[in-house]
Amino acid sequence: MAEYRRVLLKLSGEALAGEKKTGFDEETCIQVAKQIAWLVENGIQVAVVIGGGNFWRGRSSKTIDRTKADSIGMLATVMNCVYMSEICRFCGMKTRIFTPFACGSFSELFSKDLAVSAMKNSEVVFLAGGTGHPYFSTDTATALRAIELECDAIVMARAVDGVYDSDPKTNPNAKKYQTVTYQELLDKQLAILDLTATVMCMENHVPTLVFSLNEENSIVNNVSGKLTGTVVSA
Repeated sequence: MAEYRRVLLKLSGEALAGEKKTGFDEETCIQVAKQIAWLVENGIQVAVVIGGGNFWRGRSSKTIDRTKADSIGMLATVMNCVYMSEICRFCGMKTRIFTPFACGSFSELFSKDLAVSAMKNSEVVFLAGGTGHPYFSTDTATALRAIELECDAIVMARAVDGVYDSDPKTNPNAKKYQTVTYQELLDKQLAILDLTATVMCMENHVPTLVFSLNEENSIVNNVSGKLTGTVVSA
């Protein structure tokens, strides 16, 4: 049985796009939602942060001011959360969307008390809009919200199936770690999380499970102890 009471699920925007690389792949998103439903049905409280890379990667732009580029990226995460929230509702769950800035009727302003109350009521909480400030990635937003909401772990579903000592896309001999510490991430410059998020997780002793979203039932398996990826710990 799962060992976690409350988790923050970090989803890659690109992973939700499937092979299309942009937008949404509905079948992929439905399979993710079904796994989230399993977690909720088994008494695990779930918050979700989604990256915006399936729509926008502001740091690659050379013509747009960084602050404005990051604003576009934050709005991309809102679109992703609205979409995944509706997919989760289609799969029978109750959801709430929180943002750190006013976003019309799409969301509610983030409040720890409201978010925790919703999770205790078996609602899936979507944390959209990053931190609400430029120069902070969704990695940092993930670490911040996981700490604020007192999550037992960050569950990071990515395109890569764990943490490697080098890029497995370019090095066929790259070694995969089963366990690694945040200090090792820093020392070896293993860019799984950005620097700010890595330090925050290390100082606050929040473990991160890193695995591939593309493996069948990977979210359920890793949260319930059938590890297929890498555990990053303090």
